[in-house]
Amino acid sequence: MSTQMQMAREGKITDAMKIVAEAEKIPVEEIRKGVAQGVIAICANVNHKNLKPCGVGAGLRTKVNANIGTSSTFPDIEPELLKLDEAIKCGADSVMDLSTGSNIDVSRKKIIEHSPIMVGTVPIYQAAVEAIKNHGAIVSMTEDDLLRTIETQAKDGADFMTLHCGVTRSAIEKLRTQKREMDIVSRGGSFIAGWILYNERENPLYERYDDILDICAEYDVTISLGDGMRPGCIADATDRAQLTELITLGDLVDRAWRRGVQVMVEGPGHVSYDQIEANMKLEKRLCRNAPFYVLGPLVTDIAPGYDHITAAIGGTLAAVSGADFLCYVTPAEHLCLPTIEDVHDGVIVSRIAAHAADLVKGVKGARDWDLKMARARKVLDWDEQLNLAIDPELAKKKRRARNKSDETACSMCGDYCAVKIVREYFDAPIYPCSD
Repeated sequence: MSTQMQMAREGKITDAMKIVAEAEKIPVEEIRKGVAQGVIAICANVNHKNLKPCGVGAGLRTKVNANIGTSSTFPDIEPELLKLDEAIKCGADSVMDLSTGSNIDVSRKKIIEHSPIMVGTVPIYQAAVEAIKNHGAIVSMTEDDLLRTIETQAKDGADFMTLHCGVTRSAIEKLRTQKREMDIVSRGGSFIAGWILYNERENPLYERYDDILDICAEYDVTISLGDGMRPGCIADATDRAQLTELITLGDLVDRAWRRGVQVMVEGPGHVSYDQIEANMKLEKRLCRNAPFYVLGPLVTDIAPGYDHITAAIGGTLAAVSGADFLCYVTPAEHLCLPTIEDVHDGVIVSRIAAHAADLVKGVKGARDWDLKMARARKVLDWDEQLNLAIDPELAKKKRRARNKSDETACSMCGDYCAVKIVREYFDAPIYPCSD
């Protein structure tokens, strides 16, 4: 079985490439070239049967991911499937299964079976849970335990996997010598760092990288190189540990591409606004323009309950500066497992950030959406305005709640609506809301 990258390099145009080209409204040959070069990834495991392929990378619409999954506190998979439905309804391009509750295999299989959008996983989570169950501690996990977990998740149809291959002994040493306010906040990064320090050995995900590439090549799994050293607070951003890991990830990108395996690179984290552009450009330079997948970045540490907003502020600038894929942050970030409502808000706010960036990047079709909204507002066509809204249900709910059904203006301006006054002078049509 050949990967999308291998086929693209052979000059072959796959069905997945055609679907991506149609969705992005760009020539399929551009998609093929991008996949061949590695600047576009089509995360499409051969065993994810009901997937609608989606492209991530250069020249494409900025994509949005939603995290779902069970925890030891909330192990039931059914609420997570409802969150998956909500994420899809709100326009997410992918979900990641971060399950750490009981029956992780069952949870993953149900999510993949249920999902027509890309599904990502973090194999170290399951390997750690099983190490505690079987050996009593995460640090007792073996290299073979990790490889078996990766292969199992690949067989089950995971489209991309976060692998913390860059958390090396040298990166940990940089962290120890420079020191940080918050040390390591990545869950997967902390598992690997603890294993390295306890066993006094190198990261098995780094040492066994060639074996991992063999697995990913067999099932066409896209590697998402995890940022285990990402900053967990503004004070730690762009330090030696983060950059040491990033340099290693650049080397691993090259090795994946030589094997014909697609790869993305994950990025920070908590980063002050003035450092975001530099972080994006540095990643693109070191990782040869591989698709960049960022969490936020969150531009301040003081907004629990509103971190979806702090992430959207950073996410727009990140995408304008080169990021291709935004991992949503919900209002529950730093506080608790998100609810369905949190998932809804996280996806919508991240999509706003992504679209705002796409307007700047000149992504095909982005400005058309805004132009349609402007023209609908000009003639007070409320049906069109509400249907064009990124969250139509919320827009309709608010419109109904504070306006009369036959009102052509809105209750903010009422009789003094500037648009209505000008349109009356121009003797142009105004459309009442029929909703």
